[in-house]
Amino acid sequence: MAKFELKLPKMGESVAEATITTWLKEVGDTIEMDDAVLEIATDKVDSEVPCEVEGVLVEKLFEVDDVVKVGQTIAIIETEGEGVVDASPADTTQKVEAVPETAAVIENDMAAVTETVVSKTDYAESSKFYSPLVKNIASAEGVSLTELESISGTGKDGRVTKNDILQYVEDRKAGKTAKVVAAPEVATPKVATSAPIAKKETPKATPVVASGDDEIIEMTRMGKLISHHMVESVQTSAHVQSFIEADVTNIWNWRNKVKGDFMKREGEKLTFTPIFMEAVAKAIRDFPLINISVSGDSIIKKKNINLGMAAALPDGNLIVPVIKNADQLNLVGMTKAVNDLANRARNNALKPDDIQGGTYTVTNVGTFGSIMGTPIINQPQVAILALGAIRKVPAVIETPDGDFIGIRYKMFLSHSYDHRVVNGALGGQFVQRVKDYLEAFDVNREF
Repeated sequence: MAKFELKLPKMGESVAEATITTWLKEVGDTIEMDDAVLEIATDKVDSEVPCEVEGVLVEKLFEVDDVVKVGQTIAIIETEGEGVVDASPADTTQKVEAVPETAAVIENDMAAVTETVVSKTDYAESSKFYSPLVKNIASAEGVSLTELESISGTGKDGRVTKNDILQYVEDRKAGKTAKVVAAPEVATPKVATSAPIAKKETPKATPVVASGDDEIIEMTRMGKLISHHMVESVQTSAHVQSFIEADVTNIWNWRNKVKGDFMKREGEKLTFTPIFMEAVAKAIRDFPLINISVSGDSIIKKKNINLGMAAALPDGNLIVPVIKNADQLNLVGMTKAVNDLANRARNNALKPDDIQGGTYTVTNVGTFGSIMGTPIINQPQVAILALGAIRKVPAVIETPDGDFIGIRYKMFLSHSYDHRVVNGALGGQFVQRVKDYLEAFDVNREF
């Protein structure tokens, strides 16, 4: 009998590791070719890992919630024929690249460390997110919570990665890193008063008590990720909003006129979303300083315009797939990109790279009947636009012959932006430019 090593496949250029969420097969189960063996998660995207051969699952090298890097062997499949496993099943670390000796030792002993080491530090007390692998390495190396929080992360949204913590450990052993201790309190200047100065305490969250009739629902993994991401954004950016109303009557009438022919020629449903995304991409070209990120005291001006598009998932959560180089697409290309990402989001078929690299986000709150909203910025971006519901309303129409009341299709645009780097003038001018492009839509254009 031969043994086949099932490894974590490459899932995208920006994905180096994944968390095992569910084993779909158990030891002893027969596996057909292309059968899904387990489910994994990378940030917000869930994926299945299929088997490339037929055989029997004889060993699982990782458990649920373990973090596995791309290229690592995660299971052993016994197949017909002769052959041996390239590496011992006990060695759960496949050396796919040269790593420092300390890294190899830590990773090879990670399973044992997880089971036998009882950490004196509760990393859960931190408000920052750390992966299980990072916390295990920190625990094994005796890295305190204060030290861990002092590490500058290079991962998504500034998260500390495995390489960050390993580099910190190496630097500390080499004496390059000073031991971090809690900062002493700054002495309070003496005031000529007989009354003592009350020390300001950090407010604590009010505990919530559930009664016997209440139902307690555990948050899903994605719900926890979204919760953390939203709180982190509010704590990071100074949110300010600007609102403007746009007359989209020309767009409404044009779409109704051409949507049938568009479907026949392109095989795609023409919605309002690609038309709006086209206008946003144009406005970003006019105001490139809305297409930035903040890194400390520096501003990173993005070269590419990658538009995030909030889309609903089957479980009710939202995800933000990204249209890369959106300003280079015509309306047909934009429509195909929007429909493709929306369909794959509904079918849980998005790939990790589909949600990476966004530089500006658009969310359609009008889908749920809202006429406007105050969206939270999708870090590390600095702005987000909410599209309200299109409503048929009475409006004053100006003509050379005078003003009169008519029926128009209008919608509100709600622009949230980071006031640390985007002032009111830029934030307001940008959303005004989007309005101008929408209202100047050419009713005679070809699609």
